[in-house]
Amino acid sequence: MQSLAGKVTVVTGASRGAGRGIASVLGEAGATVYVTGRSVRGSLTQPDLPGTTIEETAKLVTARGGLGIPVRVDHTVDAEIASLFERVGSDYGQLDLLVNNAWGGYEDYLQRGGHKSFDAVFWEQPIDRWDKMWTAGVRATLATTKAALPLMFSQRQGVIINTTLEIDPTFYDAALYYRTAKLAINYLTFGMAHDIYQRGGYPIAVIGLAMGWMRTEAVLENFRQGLDPTERLKETDSAEYGGRAVLALATDPNVLQKTGKVFRVRDLAQEYGFEDVEQ
Repeated sequence: MQSLAGKVTVVTGASRGAGRGIASVLGEAGATVYVTGRSVRGSLTQPDLPGTTIEETAKLVTARGGLGIPVRVDHTVDAEIASLFERVGSDYGQLDLLVNNAWGGYEDYLQRGGHKSFDAVFWEQPIDRWDKMWTAGVRATLATTKAALPLMFSQRQGVIINTTLEIDPTFYDAALYYRTAKLAINYLTFGMAHDIYQRGGYPIAVIGLAMGWMRTEAVLENFRQGLDPTERLKETDSAEYGGRAVLALATDPNVLQKTGKVFRVRDLAQEYGFEDVEQ
């Protein structure tokens, strides 16, 4: 495994799901990982799920060889985002990798029918789900990146990865709210990369990472409740699969060639030669 010893990273939305998987892989590579999110001991954002907290994720990062540092951050609150990066700067004076994974709209996922509700026609979906995705997802990605950039600018290097979805805008089957918000993340990735590298002259890569259908806590609970056929479980990826893609990108000396683009985890697995963990 490639080493991230001496590297300082931030993974947002890392109490469970993709963020937890990514943080754990970075920890195994020896990184210092600031684990952010809103789920802390005694206060879970999704109490109906068998989820975790940022403290538990940070403990896992440390157990696997890195240093996990839990910081409660609501990424819809600019002051909390600013405080996070002030702390990173004060503690280490550097930031090598930012993974924007925080997202909204899942808080009542199971109570509103899980995957079936999520894929429902748009007029049957709660409008607050749209609001949460744009505020706690799209806006949070922009605001968090803006706050992180001064540290990366000062060292003239870094990698920013936005977890997203590969979307063909000419194809649509379901989940209008989700797909529209993720399409915005993809354009943010393109625009950020252009401004930072082409206009700003900073050799900092901004990359979209299209995650597959993962065995997150919510997905596994769907299977447990019989909301998805059990045989479909084999179609899912582990949350750590995306983490291995992040690690490959973060340690690629030519990563700047990928700036502004969106890549699927499975395609990166073929390019870099990593595999998913056992189911």
